[in-house]
Amino acid sequence: MLFNVMKWRFPLLAVLLVLWMAGVVRGETVAVIRIDGAIGPATADYIARGIHEAGRQQAQCLVIQLDTPGGLLESTKAIVQQLLASPVPTVVYVAPSGATAASAGCFITLASDVAAMAPTTTIGAAHPVELGGGGMGESKADETMKQKLENYAVSYIESIATKRKHNVEWARASVKESASIAAEKALEMKVIDLTARDLGDLLRLLDGWEINGVKLRTAGAKIVEIPMSASELVFQKLWRPEVMFVLMLIAMYGIIGELSNPGVILPGVLGSIALVLALYMSAILPVNTAGLALLALALGLFAIDVFAPTHGVLTFGGIVAFFLGALMLFDHNEPAFRLSLGYIIPATLLTAAFFVFVVGQGLRAQQLPRKVGVESMCGRTVRAITPINAQGGKVWLEGEYWKAVSDAPIGPGQTVEITAIDGLTVQVKPLAA
Repeated sequence: MLFNVMKWRFPLLAVLLVLWMAGVVRGETVAVIRIDGAIGPATADYIARGIHEAGRQQAQCLVIQLDTPGGLLESTKAIVQQLLASPVPTVVYVAPSGATAASAGCFITLASDVAAMAPTTTIGAAHPVELGGGGMGESKADETMKQKLENYAVSYIESIATKRKHNVEWARASVKESASIAAEKALEMKVIDLTARDLGDLLRLLDGWEINGVKLRTAGAKIVEIPMSASELVFQKLWRPEVMFVLMLIAMYGIIGELSNPGVILPGVLGSIALVLALYMSAILPVNTAGLALLALALGLFAIDVFAPTHGVLTFGGIVAFFLGALMLFDHNEPAFRLSLGYIIPATLLTAAFFVFVVGQGLRAQQLPRKVGVESMCGRTVRAITPINAQGGKVWLEGEYWKAVSDAPIGPGQTVEITAIDGLTVQVKPLAA
């Protein structure tokens, strides 16, 4: 009996050793990160960390599940460089069904070692954003800059497609003509490498795929999700034009509220913090200077109308300028960075109401005559208790005897008007009959 056990033990150990060397027992892993939204600095950091983590775990590959309407050029360049230099095989998978890899997403997909898409997804529309906001009044310099940017984008995507052996002609068309195609057509035109129904199907199709001389073993591999870190998640969610717009409003309301009501402190603190955050985001988001100029003009018109009422003419002009400025603030960006009317219209009405009712009433209240205190005594009429002359006298005021002086002689019991106050002495004059 013992002999039979020993007889089978050694062959079994040999088989297990072979399986372990083949990776079956050891269990291969595939790292997965998911990007849903605009491409920005937080996305670039997330992908860089995903590549590093996949390498640390010795994963077979890193799958980037992508669904994006586009993003910033600088962040896209950083991601493309990371993908091209990645020591870990990278697979960009445009999914789930209905997802898109538009604009920046097209560059990122083509830059991966393996480009894959789920059914009913699209890729393309990689034309660079327009400079200067567009319109009939564009200058020749604007047109030249647009042409330079387009030529750069064409050459950039051509080099990516050439390196990854994708359809160079279509890649060029995606920039110059904003061409966009569905997954099935993309596979047929060799824009991508394969289509897969879901992540499991993708791993099955990738099994045996050779990248840089190494065959992938992904069939049945363990999927290891690499989630966004807390900071990446916060910046990804907050890095939006809507957030920057709201921060600008908070900064404006807070600082102006503090200036119109000195000493409140809290509005000024909140406004200052919001202003710093808005300035930081403006260095990341491409902001249209014409939109900012219109917003500044609107604030100026509101303020002038508060101090010099013009029967609402300047306020109406401020409302129009604010609306147009908010509309143009992000209009020269891709659709992912345009400010929706759902934010612009309420913000315009709120800002107009803020200046007309809050700031306006506060500033006008500061111009009203004093109601309490020493200053409120000027202009009041009282009766002289004793004779009053340049050397002095007495009046009864606020339940107290006050020293009074007058350039003209005043008899006792005569009604006088207080013209000034100097310490505890009041300057009076006879009240005209």
